[in-house]
Amino acid sequence: MTASAPMTPSAHQDTFARDNLPPRDQWPEFVFSLPELQYPARLNCVTELLDNWITTGHGDRPCLITTNETLSYAQLAERVNRIANVLTRDLGMVPGHRVLLRAPNSPMMVAAYLAVIKAGGVVVATMPLLRAKEIAYPLTKAKIYLGLCDARLADEMEKARPAAPDLTKVVYWGHGAPDALEALMDKPGYESFTACDTASDDVCLIGFTSGTTGEPKGTMHFHRDIMATCDSYGRNVLRAKADDRFIGSPPLAFTFGLGGLVLFPMRAGASTILPDKTAPDDLLVAIAQHRATICFTAPTAYRAILGKIAEHDISSLRICVSAGEALPKATFDAWEAATGVKILDGIGATEMLHIFIGSPVEDIRPGATGKPVPGYQAKVIDESGHEVPPGTIGRLAVRGPTGCRYLADARQRKYVENGWNVTGDTYVMDADGCFWYQARSDDMIVSAGYNIAGPEVESALLAHPAVAECGVVGLKDEERGQIVKAYIVLQTGQTGDAAMTKALQDYVKATIAPFKYPRAIEYVTGLPRTQTGKLQRFELREIAAKNAAQKMAS
Repeated sequence: MTASAPMTPSAHQDTFARDNLPPRDQWPEFVFSLPELQYPARLNCVTELLDNWITTGHGDRPCLITTNETLSYAQLAERVNRIANVLTRDLGMVPGHRVLLRAPNSPMMVAAYLAVIKAGGVVVATMPLLRAKEIAYPLTKAKIYLGLCDARLADEMEKARPAAPDLTKVVYWGHGAPDALEALMDKPGYESFTACDTASDDVCLIGFTSGTTGEPKGTMHFHRDIMATCDSYGRNVLRAKADDRFIGSPPLAFTFGLGGLVLFPMRAGASTILPDKTAPDDLLVAIAQHRATICFTAPTAYRAILGKIAEHDISSLRICVSAGEALPKATFDAWEAATGVKILDGIGATEMLHIFIGSPVEDIRPGATGKPVPGYQAKVIDESGHEVPPGTIGRLAVRGPTGCRYLADARQRKYVENGWNVTGDTYVMDADGCFWYQARSDDMIVSAGYNIAGPEVESALLAHPAVAECGVVGLKDEERGQIVKAYIVLQTGQTGDAAMTKALQDYVKATIAPFKYPRAIEYVTGLPRTQTGKLQRFELREIAAKNAAQKMAS
């Protein structure tokens, strides 16, 4: 099936989502090359992920585990049904309406997510720490009809409402009031709900990007996309089993978290641990307490956990997945040495929904992202869009069963070229078809004619025992065009003086090509990161440029 195939008749009464898909000639080509990726024309993904476990007699399996409660698949299904009834019978939601979700990771957040989709709605989930101005953007862009929100986040939600004329009502849970979501759910006859007869290509999710390169983009995903990421990466790389226990730090509003903590475990009939807090220390405690077997988090969290592993028994872990930013080889090596577990690196994108390059454990090559996930194809292209030979640096292009469809956004033309999704990442593919990350395309540093990938320098610096964190960017330089500048957070007890600077520069020269060493080093107490743990190099570039301008002026 390709982008030119006709769409299935929609179940949506509110046709906003389908009406605002990009023109068909701007879609990527979709490839459904595996038998498991062949989906029927009518599909509601919640039926596949949740209801089928009850139908086949497995409703008693544990699904969601927290400090306060454990929900079986049957108990979660009832909670989902009750919320779906509230949405459709009390709040007037019809298929196609967009519903905003705001909450930390919790069973209620999971249940609300699934309920909206089961009822034929379109989920728009937002990061818990967003402020009113940031919340207002998706509210207006997606013309959101309803909001379901954890009462702890009510202040910013209420501040955002005046900017959202299409938002008719926000219902909160967790505050105990008579109009709370829990009270509305607790009605006789609400325990069952028939899933909306959605098309497999009905939109069920609009995921907004973090906006690190400009205004956030709404990425539109179908019911079949939800299943495709489970049946490509989940089935062929992760290979989870029903007795696995998933855990992780990414928010469910981040598609990395949605896949790793909801979709993949539920597709396998496994369970998910949802700790109240997911900072590295908290995650470490929860892994040991609940005997987690599969962990999803960012490279910085794995690195932060390393120093305290000896204090906790995390021997239950058998699979660790990293995404969100490049995994430094130093972190991979240190984690394997400490735990015996190899981290599964991977690259995904909100536009693609989840990971599309990443190898199973037996095919891992330390330092490499891996090979395309079964069902996906990838290549490296030049600026003209032509494929380059192995060993040549270029832009990453990918296609498969998922792909970019922006919500009414002219940037669709930039992301999709000749039927391929061009992710904005710079890669090298070796002769074996393995992909090696270089940098985001805008993170390449050109110094005296040399192309230098900031993440490669970061990886070299992170291998030094004095370095806790670092970020590397290009700094404008009259002689060389740019020089490499490193912002470094030192380990406790280390001093950022001239001797340390020389030691780190010499270390990098001895580790990678000498021309790549950081000619400027600044010691800082912390680095700017997104809520999902991604290093915000654009902020470092802005800081570097501002400091350089001030120095010139003085």
